[in-house]
Parts: sequence; structure tokens; C-alpha cells
Amino acid sequence: MKKQKVRPQIGVGVYIFNEKGALLLGLRKGAHAPDTWCPPGGHLEIGEQPEETAIRETREEAGIEIKNIREIGFTNDIYSVEKHYVTLQLSAVYASGEVQVMEPDKCKEWKWFDLDHLPNPLMLSVSNAIEKHRLLKRQ
Repeated sequence: MKKQKVRPQIGVGVYIFNEKGALLLGLRKGAHAPDTWCPPGGHLEIGEQPEETAIRETREEAGIEIKNIREIGFTNDIYSVEKHYVTLQLSAVYASGEVQVMEPDKCKEWKWFDLDHLPNPLMLSVSNAIEKHRLLKRQ
């Protein structure tokens, strides 16, 4: 039997901002990047647009609705030899609902953070996105 090649997976990260300009981040738990902070997100499903993934994952994870979704770029996130993601990064605006932990096996808590006071440690895809954005601002 022929061994199948391991390939990167496609992830979607949703940077959600409230009316005060604060960013929603969750403290992860579970097998993938535990005890790191990241926005709602997950895997792009077959036949799904990234914006649809953003809406679905935000509802599933934080129980809120979002609007004004737009693409802001992508990151190449190599966690290990076996775990490699290309993460599509999107931004959105909080629309409605009460932020709550919908998947307690995957997330400890959700909090809004000022962009000048982000928590540590950040998930690799988040730190890569921040670094990439800073590099672009310098050009």
C-alpha cells in the first residue's frame, strides 16, 4: 500500500474587534497549542468559503455573530514536522450575542484585549500574523 504524503492543512483565524477596538482572544486547551491565546477559528471545510468558516467557527466557539468580514492575509505556520498549517487570516466586527465558552474542552475563556496589551503566549499563527503585519507597515 502506498503511503500518503502529509500536507499542510488550511486554517482560518478570525480577528474580531468590538466597538472600542478591542480584540477577542481565547485561551486554548486541548492537544493543539494548549495554553496559548488565539482568535476564533478552525479548519476550512470542503466547498466552504473562508468567510463562511469565520461565521461558523465564531458561532461554534464564542456564541456570537460577526459582520464586515474581510481578508487580511495568510500565514505559514509550522508547529512541528507533522503539524503545518496555512492560516487564512480574516478580520470582522462584533455584531451581536454574548461571548461565552461554547466548547469548554477546547477553550478556557474568552477576553477582549487592547491591541497594545495582548496576552502571552500567543498561538503561533497569531504571532506570525502580528509580525507579518508589522513588517508590512514598515515597507
